[in-house]
Amino acid sequence: MTPKFMKLTTAFFVFSAIFSAISAHAQYLTTYEQKKQEVNNITVSIVVSGMRCTCARFAEDIRNVVNDVRPGGIRVLPVLGVGGIQNLQDVLFLKGIDMGAVDQDHIEFLKKKNPDLYGDLDDRIRYVAKLFNSELHVVARKEFKTLSDLRGRKVSFNLENSQPHIAADIIFEMAGIETVRLHMDNDEGLEKLVAGEIDAHLIMTGAPQSGLSRLRAGDGVHFISISDADLPSWAQEKLYGRYLPADLTHAHYPELVPEGTTVPTIASRTALAVYNWPEGSFRYRKMKRFIQNFFPKIEEFNDESRHPKWAEVNLNAKIPGWKRFKPAQDWLNGNRQQLRSALIDQGPSDDRLKEDFERFLASSRQSTNSGSLSKEERRKLYKQFQQFLAFRNTVRSRTQ
Repeated sequence: MTPKFMKLTTAFFVFSAIFSAISAHAQYLTTYEQKKQEVNNITVSIVVSGMRCTCARFAEDIRNVVNDVRPGGIRVLPVLGVGGIQNLQDVLFLKGIDMGAVDQDHIEFLKKKNPDLYGDLDDRIRYVAKLFNSELHVVARKEFKTLSDLRGRKVSFNLENSQPHIAADIIFEMAGIETVRLHMDNDEGLEKLVAGEIDAHLIMTGAPQSGLSRLRAGDGVHFISISDADLPSWAQEKLYGRYLPADLTHAHYPELVPEGTTVPTIASRTALAVYNWPEGSFRYRKMKRFIQNFFPKIEEFNDESRHPKWAEVNLNAKIPGWKRFKPAQDWLNGNRQQLRSALIDQGPSDDRLKEDFERFLASSRQSTNSGSLSKEERRKLYKQFQQFLAFRNTVRSRTQ
């Protein structure tokens, strides 16, 4: 073998090795990019407020029921956010966020706060479904018996622009109760409350809230009710037209609510919010696929392993002042036979529900005196009416 031939042979093997390495690397890059695209094509995210928030458990439940990580499936990725208004702003502005757990008041709040930036917010944000009711918890030292007793006292309205802060602003303004306002998260607020450094702390979330469940009767705190006695008549009508009547019960907080009693309060609706993507766009199609995987499985959430507040979820339920995301509305329109149950969470302002409620009053044992019922008595009856509808719809769904 001549030296020249040997050089050519060596060069051939070197070039072959280089070519093979380049080909292998190119194949790796193709496979990497394909996998990257595949993962992103099936993943949708839900930003929630915090690990102890009811919305975090809901997002986890949705992930566990809906997840299908096969190509063409759907994967739900819960994201731990800040909560409150920030969740809505994350849906609006943050890359990679598809949905968020958002309170019903947040669109109106931002539109009033900055009309130039948020004036068209109700066109840019839609809701997929109403999730659960968030009850307002007014936790106070035991020496304060009513909401009015907090006048001039140190009250933590939770974090600034949080869900409880916005709702409490409305309620305390209606009641004409001025307080020394502070802003603390739940851990700090409850710690200072038990220590006697503040007089009350406000939380608005789906009951039971895990942080509150750690409180004991010996901590010197209790729940203050949101009652008609604290509100003028015009405010009562406005309040119950906006929010839902609710109760905190012994089952929720056995250490703080005596057995056989309840603490009246109000509840706000929590929405699964989504950006209003243009029809036919990539994000629109992905959200549509999520809805088509989520909605048909709604009965699977009524299971002991899921959060008990799934019992409140009715896909037909509307959120006042909000517009439904088109793929969600399209699915509901095409599946009315599956969802014939009556709306069980609409406030007294809903004409259809008001008619049903009046018929309920007429048929109740108190019907002979229904015309003279106080607003508090009507509120309690309305709560019973909701429970009646919930029971009736559960029976219907199980027999369909």
